Amino acid sequence: MITIAFDVSLDQGGFRLELADEAQVEVMGLFGPSGSGKTSLLEVIAGLRRPSRGRVVVGDETLVDTGQRLDRPPHQRRVGYVPQDGALFPHLDVRRNVIYGASRSDSHLQSPGSRLDHITATLDIAQLMGRHVRELSGGERQRVAIARALMSSPRILLLDEPLTGVDRNRRERILPYLLRIRRDLHVPLVYVTHDARELAEIADRVLRLEDGRLVAAGSAPSVLGPQSA
Repeated sequence: MITIAFDVSLDQGGFRLELADEAQVEVMGLFGPSGSGKTSLLEVIAGLRRPSRGRVVVGDETLVDTGQRLDRPPHQRRVGYVPQDGALFPHLDVRRNVIYGASRSDSHLQSPGSRLDHITATLDIAQLMGRHVRELSGGERQRVAIARALMSSPRILLLDEPLTGVDRNRRERILPYLLRIRRDLHVPLVYVTHDARELAEIADRVLRLEDGRLVAAGSAPSVLGPQSA
């Protein structure tokens, strides 16, 4: 488990994000309609957006503290971020996409070769390493994007709707791989989805957002009710 704590304000045009929470979690789920602030919160944690006010702490490290004028750049945060489209490099094959993540790792972390073997085994993508990105299915692309993020040895992994566009049968096959990340690689997740049943399977804490505000927090059944059944 890892402590995730934030108390932030972010203004984006006519939208205002005002969120605060603190918990020890393995998987924190973010749930709510489009435009509720889920992706914005991920981008604040990743360092892609700077809050107008607030503080973000992951584990024992403060990433942002506007009161102290602290704002660590993204490459110093050890935060893995997989956006909705995965953002794979189309001109590189799978192996080079995955290994790219290691170039941003600190030198003291586990050797890239050893980590590559562990990650490809966990996500079951070793057989894909020689293929081109255009040859991959939607689910395979997502696993490759996650592997690339994990190669940077993140302290936490942010997943923005990783199963969007993947049919129900494939979702049920991919979810166990995400659980392996938590179990075998010991990397906590912040997981965004519109699917309550996904959160019921994977998250030990769920935050429900509406219009940039936190309206409920707790276990999936307590926050989502019958939707998660």
